[in-house]
Parts: sequence; structure tokens; C-alpha cells
Amino acid sequence: MAERGIAACIPSKTNRKAHIPHDTALYRQRHRIENMFGKLKDWRRIHTRYDRCAHTFMSAICIAATVIFWLPQ
Repeated sequence: MAERGIAACIPSKTNRKAHIPHDTALYRQRHRIENMFGKLKDWRRIHTRYDRCAHTFMSAICIAATVIFWLPQ
């Protein structure tokens, strides 16, 4: 990864002897995105991909994202 210029954004384990430096701001953003995908996959229609057309599937994702954003959990 270092040869390609890719920086690690996942922190190393606490018991690791040589800690790998990471970007904490990038890790927070990555965590938010992973949580968003997790919430989207709670919707059965999306995680099983009932809609085979790309535009219909994207519409379902937009509706689910809007409902997730506006309804408190």
C-alpha cells in the first residue's frame, strides 16, 4: 500500500507492538459511511436487490435514505 501512496485509515490493534499511524478524521468519515450502508441494508428491498433496473434501484435507495435521515432511530 505504501508503494501506491495509500495511507492507512484503520487504527492498529491496541496490543500491537509497532503501531501504524492512521488519519483519525478519515477514519471517522469511513465509519459514518459504513454505518450508512448498514442502515440501508436493513431495508430488505435494497439488500436483496428486488429492483433489477438501475434507475428503479437508485430510486429505492433514495427513498430509504430519506426515510432513514428524517425518522429518528
